[in-house]
Amino acid sequence: MMSSKSAAIILLAGAICFTLMPSVTRAAEFANCANETAIGKYTLVEVSNCADTDASCVLKRNSNATISITFTSAEDLSELKAVVHGIILGMAVPFKLPNDNGCKDSGLECPLSKDTSYRYSTTLPVLKQYPKVSVEVKWELMAGDKDVLCVLIPAKIQ
Repeated sequence: MMSSKSAAIILLAGAICFTLMPSVTRAAEFANCANETAIGKYTLVEVSNCADTDASCVLKRNSNATISITFTSAEDLSELKAVVHGIILGMAVPFKLPNDNGCKDSGLECPLSKDTSYRYSTTLPVLKQYPKVSVEVKWELMAGDKDVLCVLIPAKIQ
């Protein structure tokens, strides 16, 4: 039988853990923005200089950022195109990539086989003229008119 003092200590320890939990789970959370017709799914998203504990990924102006997405597709893919938007104050602003061809200079060579894990990776410039803002980066990989995957990346341009 547990004493009331032991029970109080366990409750206090549990309350402290529960109180601290939000600070532990504040890591940058990459959200799936694909609809039910998407033919693929991502298993890992990596952004250069973005630690697991960061609430959002810091993209430093006048530098480069590397984005890597590990994914699988339920269909064979003969092509892959990256489509990127910055969502600022609820508005999606198109972002022009230096290379939107997911089959060229991305670590991938098309065609891609279904049910196989691939790692797409690209480096993009964070230009000096970009405003210092918090932004949600909407990164999509498309095959023709089909969504392969879509991921939302919380970011801050500094």
